[in-house]
Amino acid sequence: MSKSSMSSMRGNRRPLVAAGVVLALTGAAACGSSDSGGSGSGGAAHKKVRLITGVKSDPFYITMTCAAKAEAKAKGMDFTADGSAQWDVSVQRPLLDSVAAARPDGLLISPVDTSALTPSLKQIQSSGTKVALVDTTVSDSSVGITRVSSDNEKGGRVAADALAKLMNEKGSVIVISVKPGVSTTDARIKGFTEEMAKYPDIKVLPTLYDNDLPATAASQIQSTLAAHPDLGGAFAGNTNTGQGIATGLKQAGKQGKVKVAAFDAEPDEIAALKAGTLQVLVAQDPAGIGRQAVDQLAAAFEGKSVEKSVGTGMVAITKANMNQPSVSKYLYKSGC
Repeated sequence: MSKSSMSSMRGNRRPLVAAGVVLALTGAAACGSSDSGGSGSGGAAHKKVRLITGVKSDPFYITMTCAAKAEAKAKGMDFTADGSAQWDVSVQRPLLDSVAAARPDGLLISPVDTSALTPSLKQIQSSGTKVALVDTTVSDSSVGITRVSSDNEKGGRVAADALAKLMNEKGSVIVISVKPGVSTTDARIKGFTEEMAKYPDIKVLPTLYDNDLPATAASQIQSTLAAHPDLGGAFAGNTNTGQGIATGLKQAGKQGKVKVAAFDAEPDEIAALKAGTLQVLVAQDPAGIGRQAVDQLAAAFEGKSVEKSVGTGMVAITKANMNQPSVSKYLYKSGC
């Protein structure tokens, strides 16, 4: 998810972020499965494919939708997209019900919970619709012929190393995220807290959750500042949280003094990066997620092998490198 959203590369865990340095965190696709989800009948052309994103208005998902739509059009698919008005099971469930009734050939979905929607997804899958999980996932491994996402746990580690460096490896740090039970943000928190354990002079405060409300995140960062005068860093688990933290720090007069690492590269976050309220953005590749997922569905329709797990790349964006072409292409869109 950006929420988005948004997944885990292994390897060197030393500090990976420096001003002006792009970190290509490309996750290698896990090709352990060749399950096509069934034989295709006439290829991908004219297959009906539906996309349901986590939050319809989120630039992360807009960017994903635009890329998936273009890829589906190139393959001759009948593609439509929708998304939740907010990150909530009760809002996404009716969209799933409409898919169950329509029985499309394929469904791309970013589930907003790791378990609550599993029964509905299994029912849709058993009716013959090929399901591809994009960005977020569910715990039940039987759901989905493919899962395409960023390396969120590694992204959390990158954020931790970046903040530790900016904080001179001392002080307190706070994690603020959406809510427990979201696969992407849970992985980011896991990676962040595990990596921060490497820095003995940094105290990791208990994680706070803002229910994806920027105003709540702003209040939480201000309360944390009051209780912990040595606060030197904050990690925002998703876009809205990053916006809220930036606002709260500005209101408290701590802009730039408390270093902030946030996920994603949406327009408001880029503005905050330019203003110096955010120092590092760990940008995902939502366009790559959309394209790859459509490609995997097409392979299933054509009776070809399907990659069970596909990891897409990430880059670390700073004020110093944001205008470099190799980095600026990762900035999210607000429209197609």
